[in-house]
Amino acid sequence: MTIFSRLKEDLATARAHDPAARGGLEVFLVYSGLHAIWTYRLTHRMWRRRWRFLARLVSQLARFLTGIEIHPGATIGRRFFIDHGMGVVIGETTVIGDDVMLYHGVTLGGKAPRNTPPGTKRHPTLEDGVTVGAGAKVLGNITIGAWSAVGANAVVTKDAPPHSLVVGVPATVRPLSNAAADAARGVHDWHWQI
Repeated sequence: MTIFSRLKEDLATARAHDPAARGGLEVFLVYSGLHAIWTYRLTHRMWRRRWRFLARLVSQLARFLTGIEIHPGATIGRRFFIDHGMGVVIGETTVIGDDVMLYHGVTLGGKAPRNTPPGTKRHPTLEDGVTVGAGAKVLGNITIGAWSAVGANAVVTKDAPPHSLVVGVPATVRPLSNAAADAARGVHDWHWQI
């Protein structure tokens, strides 16, 4: 995929997820979530080439400018969107699938003892189509299954199977109704049925 087709896909993703988006130029110029993702892609390439210090330096500059911290070592799929973005933190060993959406204040953080060897997986995996609500904390080497939704302000420390609704402190897992599962896949006029 060329850089221009990737940019076009990112702009289309933002417009699909945000009804307030008025046009491609506006999204391109003012959406901090997109700026953070674009900077992440650059720093991730640096990270893979072992330009670790430069990658971290550029990612911290992006954090200063956008309010979103994405570690260059994280692995992020296509059509990833961060809505509003301020306060989002994505840790080094996080793995994010395709079509994932995060709201502001989300932490995808580590949970491991202090003396954990470098390279140990200590951050979550979000499979394809996961949506994480504002302020949610997803912590540790856990997996949130495909097309699941994590509720706002949930604190998640255990795996969730595909098509789950994960809510509460500590979070509990419930199956998504058919309508909610469809909504997680992009069908919009739905209501939660638990």
